[in-house]
Amino acid sequence: MKISYSWLKEYLDIDVPAKDLAEKIERGSVEIDSVEKPSDGLKKIVVGEVMSMEPHPDSDHLNVCQVDVGEDDLSQIVCGAPNVAPGHKVIVALPGSRIGGNVKIKRSKMRGVTSNGMICALDEIGFSKDVVPKEWADGIYFMPDDAEIGAPVFSYLGMDDDLIDVDVTPNRGDMLSVYGVTNDVAALYDKTANLNHPSVTEIGEKAADQVSMDTNADLAPIYKMRIVKNVKIKPSPRWLQIKLWNAGVRPINNVVDVTNYILLKYGQPLHAFDFNKIKGNTVVTRHARAGEKLTTLDEEEHDLDENDIVIADVDKPIALAGVMGGFNSRIDDDTTTVAIESAVFQPTLIRKTAQRHNLHTDASQRFERGVNHGGVAEALDAAAQMMDELADGDVLTGIVTGAEYDVKDVVVDVTLSRVNHVLGTDLSADDVEAIFKRLGFGVSVSGETFTVTVPPRRWDIHIEADLLEEVARIYGYDEIPSTLPSGPTTLGVLTDKQRLIRASRSLLEGFGLNQAISYALTTHEKAQQFLMRDTETTELSWPMTTDHTTLRENLVSGLLDDVAYNNARHVNDIALYEQGRVFYREPEDVRPSEQEHIAGVISGELTPTSWQHSKAQKVDFYQLKGIVEQFLANLDVEGDVTFEATDKYPDLHPGRTADISIHGHYVGFIGQVHPTVEAAYKIKESYVFELNLDALIAMPKKANQYDPISKYPAVSRDIALLVDRSVTNDEILAKINKRGGAYLKSVHLFDIYAGKNVPAGKQSMAYTLTYQNPNETLTDDEVSQAFAKVEKILTEDLNAEIR
Repeated sequence: MKISYSWLKEYLDIDVPAKDLAEKIERGSVEIDSVEKPSDGLKKIVVGEVMSMEPHPDSDHLNVCQVDVGEDDLSQIVCGAPNVAPGHKVIVALPGSRIGGNVKIKRSKMRGVTSNGMICALDEIGFSKDVVPKEWADGIYFMPDDAEIGAPVFSYLGMDDDLIDVDVTPNRGDMLSVYGVTNDVAALYDKTANLNHPSVTEIGEKAADQVSMDTNADLAPIYKMRIVKNVKIKPSPRWLQIKLWNAGVRPINNVVDVTNYILLKYGQPLHAFDFNKIKGNTVVTRHARAGEKLTTLDEEEHDLDENDIVIADVDKPIALAGVMGGFNSRIDDDTTTVAIESAVFQPTLIRKTAQRHNLHTDASQRFERGVNHGGVAEALDAAAQMMDELADGDVLTGIVTGAEYDVKDVVVDVTLSRVNHVLGTDLSADDVEAIFKRLGFGVSVSGETFTVTVPPRRWDIHIEADLLEEVARIYGYDEIPSTLPSGPTTLGVLTDKQRLIRASRSLLEGFGLNQAISYALTTHEKAQQFLMRDTETTELSWPMTTDHTTLRENLVSGLLDDVAYNNARHVNDIALYEQGRVFYREPEDVRPSEQEHIAGVISGELTPTSWQHSKAQKVDFYQLKGIVEQFLANLDVEGDVTFEATDKYPDLHPGRTADISIHGHYVGFIGQVHPTVEAAYKIKESYVFELNLDALIAMPKKANQYDPISKYPAVSRDIALLVDRSVTNDEILAKINKRGGAYLKSVHLFDIYAGKNVPAGKQSMAYTLTYQNPNETLTDDEVSQAFAKVEKILTEDLNAEIR
């Protein structure tokens, strides 16, 4: 919320630089996002008066104006605004000026006619279009008649005011108002706030005779209303418009602007109904009914949910309670009688309604965080008084109450010893008592016990810990003494699991993959893809957005989103990995279990074209398989790694997918993303893997043993086999290793051929077998004997023909 410094000073005698004040608030209350003055960066923008005007000789929409800008001669300016007219004071950007967006205005010619500057609209000098009043949205802005010609415009538009943007935490909803910030700043600086209070002039007619209430107190524990007759709808006075647009609120008319002004001043949301549009003169607070619809003030139609709170008449809903009013009961130029609503609604229901309809308004923001239950009537009276003054309305006698309860102060005890023990201070009883009084709390002292009475405007304080926080922040966090911990200290070390996880990341980064971090929340459909086991989905009750509704059950879908993001920006060579948790849930469980996984995706070219590589090679299944194999080898997990072709994953290509197992235990999968899934994600050909990292961590690891390099030579023998196409490389390797003997060091597949001169259904596969004895030189007989055993098992068990 943007707080006007000049508005704040209306209630508090304070004179410190705005940036110093902002720093004080940030150190003692809430964060400050920014401190800005709207006029900063602007120059040579002055008040001018249009003295005469004639049509441009070469344009049907431009006018040549003679403008008095306080100089000896009139200034000629060409202007195309539809509402420009002689006799009005306007905003003039002189030659050499800087206007909004850091645009420099120069003396120029417009269709051959010299223009010495520019007559400006509000948005052209830096105002957001969202806050420009509608009457000025399509033209230039007229300055007040008493504006001094030639003077800078900033003071007349509130642009010389410092605006402090406070970032309010959920527990400090009281700071979402000028009064709330005033009270807190007064405590920080030990000053007294001079807040004004309304005095309503009523006519004899009773409001209770005009309207009846039917309020569900469970939905609205406080609901009050006033009636103001004979109002005249017109623009608000300039001072009120300035306060609103500096706070980021667009001025509408004098009635609506009053409700927004009270919201900013008191933090109490109000709503003004056109009373003549309320059927049956009855206001009902209830749940929405099945099938009901409501068009809100933003002219959007909403299908109401039965959990929504609505304000209704005898026939239909007329407002979405605590969020936004209905278009069917809006204030318009024909309104003569206004019903002002001031209430307290259930915060949880308001938050859920705002999320459900994606309507996050200033009112819902405050109701979600809470409002001052003791200030509902005062805010209502203040609004009625202002409508009396600004809209010439007649305030009917009395407040009509639909629901209320006795709002009481909260009483909390705390002891001096407890304060000093928790804060590490040495404060006296007088110091602590003075702090509570600065906060505007009632306090009585008995021995070392403080009995503190907290007014309803600080509804965040309920327990001793809350009072301790108040003492700490008003005393000053910077003043609390620093101490070092005493006693023995221990060095922090990583657990075995943490070390392995970090090693996993380093390995994949060494293989050329970059780390990605995705949301743990995804859509229901994406959560169900690439599943490694059967599981129930875990849905959020109240998701923030439609694409973050479900806890993920795989990492691959998040990586594919990253690929899609890059492909959409013409980045086609992608190599990513992610290490994180997935969430599995059994049908009988409410909460899911968490499991560490690691996954990767490669798309495009892993090695681009360079002078060393005349042609880049697109990534394929075997490149990714090699990365996974080396990754598992470097983890030193005991057991043989096997890849077994499978078609059980509907989201992967059935001919290019394999299960990954270690010593017969399933740990993950690898494969190409199915073309239909690639099309759904709008990505190019991509290969993925996902591994159960928890399972890998739990598996026994090989001891780190280092063998010296043998000083004896190795012997190599090549073997070429003619086998059936159904025989896999894994089957051949298993047989060779089984009968290769103790000195077989490695087996390398160096050729596969099927085609001309090879019988149909057959393929030729050639291997290099390397033998080495670390203790002595191998003889030809020893190698031949071992090699013969390999040939025998291949011919007998696989029906291989040795070529």
